[in-house]
Amino acid sequence: MKKYILFDHDGVLVETEHWYYLANKRALVPLGIDLPRDAYLVNMANGVSAWEAARVSGIFESEIKRGRELRNRYYQEYLMNEDIEIEGVLQTLAELADTYRMGIVTTSKRTDFALIHEKRFILDYMEFYLTVEDYERAKPHPEPYLRGLQLFGATAAETVVIEDSARGLKSAIAAGIDCIVVANEFTAAHDFSKATAKVATFRELPSTIKGLTSLARRR
Repeated sequence: MKKYILFDHDGVLVETEHWYYLANKRALVPLGIDLPRDAYLVNMANGVSAWEAARVSGIFESEIKRGRELRNRYYQEYLMNEDIEIEGVLQTLAELADTYRMGIVTTSKRTDFALIHEKRFILDYMEFYLTVEDYERAKPHPEPYLRGLQLFGATAAETVVIEDSARGLKSAIAAGIDCIVVANEFTAAHDFSKATAKVATFRELPSTIKGLTSLARRR
């Protein structure tokens, strides 16, 4: 029986994937590096930094560091000024909270995460959150989700992961946890063939998770 939910963050609870890509793309321009969306998505699926192209081009690490700092400023500007809400998230979390214990496992930086949730109520439904500073190996490595299981004191069989990217799906699979993928236009080209289930909207999660529990009982 499913008792716990581990949510990815960006692209699942808030619509930030596009803005992070755009911040990277803008910050790479002064270094003479173009970042096509297709290439970014391939790197994203495999957990490869958007700045690897700069390293391959021989750009000094000091310049890359300045570029990433510029990227961070661009991204935070987007977070403060763009609409990043996903319809139905709060209502659905309220419904899920009646049955499940929930947490967030994200590759977001703690500063960005705090900015996003400064005036939102998503965290009211979560027992904990893990940002990129809270583990050593990021998705697609299983460590982030294994850490989430530890914090709950849960087994993989009792838990379901909610993701929107191939990188996150690979992390969940490697941790042995069922994974439901919520459709996101930005990551639509990723391979989700190994997902336990796929849904078109966040609002479909309660019935889909309930369906996983019913399926487990019949096995």
